[in-house]
Amino acid sequence: MSVVLKASNVVKKFPGVIALNGCRLDLQKGEVHALLGENGAGKSTMSKVLSGIYKFDSGELLIDNKEVSINSVEDAEFNGISIIHQEIVLIPEMRIFENIFLGKELKHIFNITNDKCMIEKADEFLSAFNFNISSQTKLGKLSIAQQQMVEIIKAMSFHSRIVFMDEPTSSLTEKETHALFAVIKRLTDQGVSIVYISHKLDEIFAITDRITVMRDGKTIGTVQTKDTNKNELVSMMVGRELTNYYKRTYNDLEKSPVALEVKNIFGPPYIKDVSFSLKKGEILGFAGLIGAGRSELMKIIFAIEKKQSGKIFLDGKLLEASSVAQVMDAGIALIPENRKEEGLILENTVGYNMTLCILSQFMKFFAVNKKQESSIIDEYIASMSIKTKSKNQFIKFLSGGNQQKVVLAKWLAIKPKVLILDEPTRGVDVGAKSEIYEIIDSLAKSGVAIIIISSELTEVIEMSDRIIVMHEGLIKGQLNKADFSQEKIMYLAT
Repeated sequence: MSVVLKASNVVKKFPGVIALNGCRLDLQKGEVHALLGENGAGKSTMSKVLSGIYKFDSGELLIDNKEVSINSVEDAEFNGISIIHQEIVLIPEMRIFENIFLGKELKHIFNITNDKCMIEKADEFLSAFNFNISSQTKLGKLSIAQQQMVEIIKAMSFHSRIVFMDEPTSSLTEKETHALFAVIKRLTDQGVSIVYISHKLDEIFAITDRITVMRDGKTIGTVQTKDTNKNELVSMMVGRELTNYYKRTYNDLEKSPVALEVKNIFGPPYIKDVSFSLKKGEILGFAGLIGAGRSELMKIIFAIEKKQSGKIFLDGKLLEASSVAQVMDAGIALIPENRKEEGLILENTVGYNMTLCILSQFMKFFAVNKKQESSIIDEYIASMSIKTKSKNQFIKFLSGGNQQKVVLAKWLAIKPKVLILDEPTRGVDVGAKSEIYEIIDSLAKSGVAIIIISSELTEVIEMSDRIIVMHEGLIKGQLNKADFSQEKIMYLAT
């Protein structure tokens, strides 16, 4: 294969931080090349430098063996480079065709936007990707997976030869991920080169040809996917070998009392007659495709959404709570799917976020007992190995894994009897994942009843005592440990 991009000795500095320190990357025509590393390793910075979002401080960049200078997104697009961000950057209020041509609108001779022409071309793009939706559909009506596909189509509308994909499946189900892989295969068959950033090692082995590993802003090495294994990659990423990646020590649940019982719950938007029980010290996995109703069910239990009928029992007593505050006081905690929008206040500190739910414990006459508050914050930072400059650092500057640990700490501070975890390791690197699994296992050992919702089937299988599978608001089946398999789960989920 011919080399289409070669970056050498790339350096990028931010105030007080060397984000990239002499990094290198070479990309061959028609390959899928993984960029792998923990949060903060420099993967996203490297992709933003090469796609023109950041200017690098020094280094050499060759496209088709010719030295080029990329100082802007326009420079990158001129050289056939585009990026698909982890977080969707399209505008929900605009239609699909308007998003695809945003900033590059086609116009009539009198500088008037030519909607008819853009609609026709956008429909052609959608058809080419077997995306059977009108380009005049408002983007906000699409699922996250469909919006992700529009991002890809937009990138390809620039005739990109090199596409950076940053965590493209972070919001996709297994089925939707396979559909994305089919699109990637079609692109590479046409000679497009993909740089694929993901924390999901199973995906890396399924879709990539080569892997470049980064750590602490440096390139550690590049390997052929077929010649490596998970242990080698993890060792390269974290600088040490991770043993027992999934941490589970199983409790004897035979005589364990029921902590939570849900009976005949109906609720918005489509939860229908759901019943299940959860024992003290048990980890109960919930699997299903997007739209199955898993998150919606948990929002009903947590009183974010109001149930239409049914009963919830906590420790054998009817839970008559009509607000989130009452549910929290009863001993139920919910760690939401989207930590940035629902779990954290990004423009505030680590300490502030960590004690937000327990302020009343150290407030007296509107004054905060700072000594008591600091003691709690310091305890969780130490016990959960949260990497932060100080408790006063703004949380938006922490890595995804450390942000997730702060969300965990915030809810553990209320000492929950039942802990609901919705996508607990989404966008989290392998090192932090292993630490979060260890925390979850430790909580279960201490008797906390835990529910895990995850789109990663391996995560559900490895961490659960039982798995409940949902489809369109209904429970379609329950699997015990001896019966776990991806095939059985997907059969029930579809």
